[in-house]
Parts: sequence; structure tokens; C-alpha cells
Amino acid sequence: MLLQSAARQVPMRLFLILALLFAVVGNLDHAVAEEAALSKIEPLTIATEGDAAMFTVEIADNDALRARGLMFRQRLPEGHGMLFDFGRPRSASMWMKNTYISLDMLFIRADGSIAYIAENTTPKSLDVIGITEPVLAVLELPGGTARRLGIRSGDHVYHRIFKN
Repeated sequence: MLLQSAARQVPMRLFLILALLFAVVGNLDHAVAEEAALSKIEPLTIATEGDAAMFTVEIADNDALRARGLMFRQRLPEGHGMLFDFGRPRSASMWMKNTYISLDMLFIRADGSIAYIAENTTPKSLDVIGITEPVLAVLELPGGTARRLGIRSGDHVYHRIFKN
């Protein structure tokens, strides 16, 4: 009788563990969606030589959003990114602290032209990635995007914050 009772408890425990696991994993995507909902979501286009690529970007236009950036995200879907709007041109430096995914960082002048691209940054690195030339914004995209789409320095980014 005791053996039968224990045998019935194993499937129930397994069921509860699996249910908890699915709830946690399901909430991770929900947490990413909620975090993205805190930012403004806007379209952005990059014109490359003979082509154009469209993206959906979160806008980081205040100190809190810029400080958090894409930290703690487990993934960033293709075609998505984050645009750090500094409000006025300035030298810019970024890092990958608590950022779990590799990114391409595009440093963009006020006229929308790309000044510099840091490709395939190293997740969780504390190395400073930056440029002394004044830029209005930095666009973070999934690592490898710039190479895959042929995005280069000098190409133009079109978004409402740029004078283009």
C-alpha cells in the first residue's frame, strides 16, 4: 500500500515540476515583451549600397532606458534593435556588461550617416566600445547583422531623430 502511494506521488511531483518549468520559461518571453513595452517602438531604415533594410527598434531616449539598454535579454530577434538617442551629438561609449547576446553597434552622426560599426561585440565584456567623433545615436542590432546585410560606415540610417 505504501509503495502504491509513493508510485502515485512520483507522477504528480513530475507534473508539478514540469508545470513550474513551463510557467517560468513562458514568462521569460513575456518578460522580454513587457520590457520592450516600456520603450517606444518605432520603424527605422538603413540604406546600403543599392538596398535598404527595415528594422523595428526600441527607443532609449532617457538616462534610465539608456543605462539599461539590452542588458539581461536572452535574445534579440532579427529585424529588431535598440536606438540610443543622446538628444544632441556627443562622443559615445558603450559596454556589454550584463548583456548576454552579441551585438553590432552602429554609431550614427546627426545627419544619419554611420560613423563607425563595432561588429559582433563580446557578451558580458567590460571593455569600452566607443568613438570620439560626436554622434547623435547608437543603434544596437543582433550580432552579425551588419555583415549579413552589407551595412558599412558611410551608409545612412533613416529615422525621425536624424536630419535627413
